Formats: sequence, structure tokens, C-alpha cells
Amino acid sequence: MAEIMSPADLQMLRTQIDSVDRELLALLNRRAALAQAVGELKKKEGSVVFRPEREAQVIDGLKAINAGPLQTDSVAPIWREIMSACRALETPTRVAYLGPAGTFSELAALGFFGASIVKVPCASIDEVFRTTSAGAADFGVVPVENSTEGVVARSLDLFLTTPLFIIGETSLFVRHNLLRRETSLHDIEAVCAHPQALAQCHGWLSNHLPNVERRPVSSNAEGARLAAENPRLAGIASERAASEYGLHVVAPAIQDDPHNRTRFAIVTRPESHPQPKASGHDCTSLVVSVVNRPGAVHDMLVPLKQHGVSMSRFESRPARSGQWEYYFYIDLQGHPDDAPVAAALKELRGVCAFFKLLGTYPIDVH
Repeated sequence: MAEIMSPADLQMLRTQIDSVDRELLALLNRRAALAQAVGELKKKEGSVVFRPEREAQVIDGLKAINAGPLQTDSVAPIWREIMSACRALETPTRVAYLGPAGTFSELAALGFFGASIVKVPCASIDEVFRTTSAGAADFGVVPVENSTEGVVARSLDLFLTTPLFIIGETSLFVRHNLLRRETSLHDIEAVCAHPQALAQCHGWLSNHLPNVERRPVSSNAEGARLAAENPRLAGIASERAASEYGLHVVAPAIQDDPHNRTRFAIVTRPESHPQPKASGHDCTSLVVSVVNRPGAVHDMLVPLKQHGVSMSRFESRPARSGQWEYYFYIDLQGHPDDAPVAAALKELRGVCAFFKLLGTYPIDVH
């Protein structure tokens, strides 16, 4: 039978925790001072503050030596916040994302950069690209792929027409909730949400609200905002949005796929940020097109096979030329500094009518 802990024992443990917390705070301030010194050196060199490959290596190293009882999965979010707070001492990082407050894009931005950023909410994905391209934000966070609905077509199209390139990615578990001012499903006139969210909840909506209008809006948080203004409306959004707009979670987790995830790309201007160096587990993204002739797509893939380069994604989008031509979006495993990847990319350029490197960046393999 387990020994019952006395009030004195509990107080002793709390005193020890308080002592450790003070030690942690002192150590964090030591780290912050070192980060400030690094920031001064970077200013003299003219180098950038945020290096995603460096932060990925730090987190990977700490995960490798973690001996518990702290769970390894908890290491990354803790250290991202520490690095975010230290980074903010060097310079504020402005991050654009699809707003308003409470969107999954905001959650992705906070998850990747930490909370110590200047948030720049935008009304549309187009505006995220424009804001970042114009330099009004240092980075943009845009959705590129969902595990249920596939690619986010608008993001892929904008990669073609803007100079931005990818320096990082993050994946977010998307849990959709039905939100409204009332506490029941009765008398709902319309459900307002981003078209992707409406599609990801199609089955639940058909079963529980078959005769209710599905009203597409610019973001899930915008749907929550509208629901907060009108008791006859409901929104589909995160619990964060429910808290932000004072709404009830009438039905939790209504997404059709219980493992629903969305992948986000972190984009920036090439003139303001260098390509991340190899981290050991990288992805290289590109978009290409080939002349519309028999065997052209096969010829495009041959260099990858010959040099042993694995392809983790292959998507096609119409070129809108009226000639049944397509752009192909490809993700490769590896970094252009890796000899096989460099050789494959060189040969690939030679067989493509159009070739654009969208970015190379570290990925989370844990």
C-alpha cells in the first residue's frame, strides 16, 4: 500500500520546486545574455537572426540526450519558446498569417516561432504573400496541404507568381469544433467557415445539420467572429477561437478524419534571408513544367532515380495556358548541398521547360 504523503512532505517538495524554478530563471537569463551577445556579433556581420537549421539542430541534440522523466515530445515546444524569447531580445520578428485571432494559421505561427513575435494577421492567403513580399513582415505562414482535402491550391499558385521561398515547415493537428453563442444545435441558420474546414467536416454536417446552409468565409476565425455577432450562425474553428470570441463548443472534434492534419510552409524574401544550410534531415521543394510531349514526365523523373533521390510529394496544377500543360510541385528528400541532390537538380533543369526552386529547409523527423 502506497505511503500517504503528509502536508509537511508536500511542503518540502514545493520548496524544492521553488528552488529549482529560481535556478532555472537564473540559467534562462544567462542564456538570454549570451543570445544578446550573439545578436551583437550578427549585427556587425550583417547576418540574419533566425536560422531554422540551427534551432532544429539544438532541439534534436536536446531530444537525443533527454533521459526523462520529461517526455521527449515536450522538449521541442519548451525550447522553441525559450529561443523565441531570446530571439526577441535581438530584434522583433514580424510574422504574417491568415487571421484574425484564433485561426489554425495563428496556432501554426506560434508553434513554429514561439509566442515572442509581432503577429501580423492578414485577411487572405494572398495578403500573407503580399505582406511578406513587401517586407511588412519578416516571414509568412501559409497552409499548403491537408491530410483530408489535399493541397491548398491557392498557396501553390502564389508560389509561382511571388518571389518568396520556403525556409521551414510545420504540421498541425486540426481539431474542428462547432461554435456558437447558444448551447444547442437548434435554430442554426448557417455554418460559417473556411471552405477547407467545411469540406473536412462534410460528413458530420450532413448527418447532424443536413438542411443548414454552409457559408464559406475567409477563415475559420472569421466564421467564429460572425457567430459571435449573430445567435443564428455557427462557426467551425479551434478552441482558441471559442475563447477569443466568447463562444460555446456545441460539438467538439467534428472533422471527418480523426487524424486530420494541415501542413504549413514558412516563407520569406530571398534577399532578406539565406537558404538554410543542411541540417541532416531536409526537404527541397521545387515547381517544374515540361513540354507537352509523350514521355516528358518520365524523362523528368529519370534524374531522381539515377541519383537515388527520393521524392516525398508530387502534385500537378494546370498551367492555365489553354494547352493542357501542367506545373508539377515536387518535394525531394535531402539538401542541394548533398551531392546526389545537386546532381539530380542539375540534370532536372536541363529537361524542364520551367524550373523554380521553392526552398530547402529542415523537417521534423520525430
